[in-house]
Amino acid sequence: MSDNATSARAGISSPEASLTLRVRFSEWIDRHSRQLFITPAVVMILIFSIFPLVASLIIAFSRIRLRGGGYSVRFVGFDNFSKQIFGSEQFHFLGTFAPISALGWVFGLGVLGLVLFWLFKYATAKFTVLGFLGRVITASMAVGLAFMFAATLLSGKPFGTLGTTLFYVFVGCGIQFLIGLGLAFLCSQPIRGRNFFRVVFFIPMMITPIGVGYAFRMMADTTKGPFSPLWKWVGWGDFTWATDPWAARIFIVVADSWQWIPFIFIVLLAALENVPRDFVEAAQVDGASSREIFFDITWPQIVPVAATVMLIRVIEAFKIVDLPNIMTSGGPGIATESMSLHSLFAWRSLDLGQSSAVAYLLLFVTVVTCVSFFNLIVVGRMRANG
Repeated sequence: MSDNATSARAGISSPEASLTLRVRFSEWIDRHSRQLFITPAVVMILIFSIFPLVASLIIAFSRIRLRGGGYSVRFVGFDNFSKQIFGSEQFHFLGTFAPISALGWVFGLGVLGLVLFWLFKYATAKFTVLGFLGRVITASMAVGLAFMFAATLLSGKPFGTLGTTLFYVFVGCGIQFLIGLGLAFLCSQPIRGRNFFRVVFFIPMMITPIGVGYAFRMMADTTKGPFSPLWKWVGWGDFTWATDPWAARIFIVVADSWQWIPFIFIVLLAALENVPRDFVEAAQVDGASSREIFFDITWPQIVPVAATVMLIRVIEAFKIVDLPNIMTSGGPGIATESMSLHSLFAWRSLDLGQSSAVAYLLLFVTVVTCVSFFNLIVVGRMRANG
């Protein structure tokens, strides 16, 4: 009878223990649901982002030589970076330096004076160690770039892939923003056919960069392209744009702008259409002009969106590689070669250390530029409005 009672108690407690275990496990799942849902994404980031980042950093500080049956790796420290900035690859990365001309000194010293005044103004106002350190990094890069252009472009010498990349970023993105904002403003007005233009302006975003590159390479052909009669009519029938450094850069900026203006257009159009109509109508009743309404009411409302879309576009512009590769192969010489294409060509020649070094120099310039833009423009604007 004692055995029967024991078995009965065991039969009763076993389902209860199982139920308690399931309840506790369900409660544990509920408490850690956030971590459990985000863990797969974190693992994927670690596998496909962090590991290549660390591996390429190791390669950037090494010299790798391929040989039969394997390869050899030798740690060289900062030699790969020093070669790009001070060594035999300086002409490729920074440009061909010359004695700085009078115009170059005026430009370089002018930038230096503005930067020092900016740092002094910050140090005597709301000074923080971290903020001042960040501004010193930004100022150092600005002065370095100013004297780089002073010793190359303003002294009659060609600049390297760093200068070409900055040309694509600042000139290209500036043109794209102005045109995209203008088109978005026009399509936000009550004009006929605006829905048709919205669709037409968005078409370039649907074309691959390779297709854009080949299309503009064909259209820019002054001898056999579809617009060759037009080129001959304006007197450029014998002009070969691919052999002129500035013409080649401008054509690449035009192709890049045609591809990316729709992105800026569609985002800014959404921002403009979300501006409260009450503010605009109240300003119109008060007799404000269209210019005053735009700069005093509309523009402050869309500044956060405009800054965000420009930040995204600048990051993408720093990585430009397809259009220069397809349209000019980086030529003439290295005139249209971006830093990404520079890294790609080094990788093709199996100089993996130099390729990784250029990629990390690009990462440094991109991070400093974008963080400076965000902190000085976006955060500064938010503090001014807040």
